[in-house]
Amino acid sequence: MHQYLLFSPEVAAARTAGKPIVALESTIISHGMPYPQNVTMAQEVEHVIRAAGAVPATIAIIEGKICIGLVAEQLELLATSPDAMKVSRRDLPYVLSQGRLGATTVAATMICAQLAGIHVFVTGGIGGVHRGAETSFDISADLQELARTNVAVVCAGVKSILDIGLTLEYLETHGVPVISVGQPAFPAFFTRDSGFKADFQLDSALEQAAFIQTKWQLGLNGGIVISNPVPEAFAMQKDEIDSITEQALREARDGGVAGKLVTPFLLARIKTLTEGRSLMTNIALVKHNAQVGAELAVAMRDLPGLQPI
Repeated sequence: MHQYLLFSPEVAAARTAGKPIVALESTIISHGMPYPQNVTMAQEVEHVIRAAGAVPATIAIIEGKICIGLVAEQLELLATSPDAMKVSRRDLPYVLSQGRLGATTVAATMICAQLAGIHVFVTGGIGGVHRGAETSFDISADLQELARTNVAVVCAGVKSILDIGLTLEYLETHGVPVISVGQPAFPAFFTRDSGFKADFQLDSALEQAAFIQTKWQLGLNGGIVISNPVPEAFAMQKDEIDSITEQALREARDGGVAGKLVTPFLLARIKTLTEGRSLMTNIALVKHNAQVGAELAVAMRDLPGLQPI
C-alpha cells in the first residue's frame, strides 16, 4: 500500500471484498459549485454509484494524505473551506509535503486513482486546449495525463469555453481514444453535440470494458475518454450557451483573469447569465456520468483477465 494513501472505511472494505470502485474528483466540490449545492451534488453522485452496484471514492488531499473516499466531515470541509488548493500533477508534492488541504483536478485524480488501483473515474468534463492557446500555450494538464495514466475517464466532453477541435486533435496526437455513448457526436458539456465526432461509439458497459481491456493488454498505456452526453431534458441550446460563453470570455479578458482562475470565473459567470440553469445542467450531467461510470466499473470487475499495466 502506498505510504501517502488513506482509504476510507467504505473503500477499504470494498477493496477487501473485491467490489468495483469509482473514483471521483473534488475540485467540482471546492471550486466548481457553490455551497450547499456542492455537498448535495456530491452526496447524490455517491448515491447513484452505490445504487448501480459500485462504491464511490471521492479523492482529496487532507493533512498530508491522499484520501481515497471521504467521510461526511471531510466532504463538508472541502465544500466550505476557502483554503482548499486546486491540485494538478505539479502541485501534488507541495500539497502533500506541506500538509495543505487540496482538491484534485482530473489530472491529479487520475494519478491518485491509479496509485489506489482504481480503473474508472467519473467527472463532469475534462480540461482541454484553451482558446488562443497558439499564443498563450494554455493547455490543461488533464490531456497529458490522459496520454500516460491508465484510467478510464467518464465525462460529458469538454466545456464550450475551450477550443474543442484542438482538444480532440491533441488527444488524437497522443493516442488517447475518445469513445461516445449513445450517439456518434462528441458532447460539449452543457450541450449534447459539439459539432465534432468521437472516435468510436460504444453504448454498452460491456463493450467499453472490452475495449479498455484490449487497449491495456496490448501494452498501450494511457487513459480512455468515455464521453457521455448530458440528458436531453437538461441540455442547453448550443446557440445560447455559445453566446453566453463568448460574453464570459470577454469579461475574463477585460478583467485580467488568467491561469487557474479562468475556469471557475467562467463557470460562475455562465451560472449568473443563465440564471442558474447551467448549474442544474452541471448537476444532471455529473449524475448521469456516475451511472455510466458505475456500470463500467461493474463490467470491468466482471471481465476476466483485466490487468492494467
